[in-house]
Amino acid sequence: MLQVDRKYLPSSTELPDSDETPVDNEDQNWLPNVLLLLLKYIWADRTDWFFGVDMGVYHPTGLNHRFPVVPDGFLSLGVERRRGNKSRRSYVMWEENDIPPILTLEMVSWTPGGEYEEKMGIYAKLGVLYYVIYNPEYWKRDGHQPFEVYKLVDGAYQLQIGEPYWFPEIGLGIGRCQEVSGAVQQEVLSWFDAQNNRYLRPEELAKIAEEEAVLARQEVEDTKAQLAEALARIRELEGN
Repeated sequence: MLQVDRKYLPSSTELPDSDETPVDNEDQNWLPNVLLLLLKYIWADRTDWFFGVDMGVYHPTGLNHRFPVVPDGFLSLGVERRRGNKSRRSYVMWEENDIPPILTLEMVSWTPGGEYEEKMGIYAKLGVLYYVIYNPEYWKRDGHQPFEVYKLVDGAYQLQIGEPYWFPEIGLGIGRCQEVSGAVQQEVLSWFDAQNNRYLRPEELAKIAEEEAVLARQEVEDTKAQLAEALARIRELEGN
């Protein structure tokens, strides 16, 4: 990465917090937030990570450092969960000990955003280890697969194989799954463990616990009914 004298770089308070580009559809914002909310549950006891959604990443790479790249989602490790115990307006690398995101996520929409060319080049320059491109609707148009994971190897991205794809440096996997929210079923992205088990959100775990409790109560009631029936039979036999 090009070294820039820090005294000439603006602070996060002096920089805009996004590129003002509206999202193309609701999933561009919702799906990365699903990953964020799930990560808050999985890593509830950790304070060394940050996951940004539609947030500007400022980087001194030789380009104009006042223009950020804005992933749909990104994960950084080894940084404060809340920088200075405050919410970030943007992710400014020269304020984060020059730590780039370890993973970036782009969701391809009806309007191409340079996911396979321009942004891939920027992320490679930044040293982003993993680059995930999710393209469920327009992959045939773009000549790619709906879900692709790239790893930075010797300065260039190489397409990886496997889904869910396991990130050993992160300790998580990522992949697609079907989810029912309300009355709507759709494909979403989720985190997975090393055994390819999908991490469930707290509300899903609560629903499972509730269903198990209902079954347990039903089993108790069935057992009571069976005992009552057996006792009645014994008394009937004794009466004869």
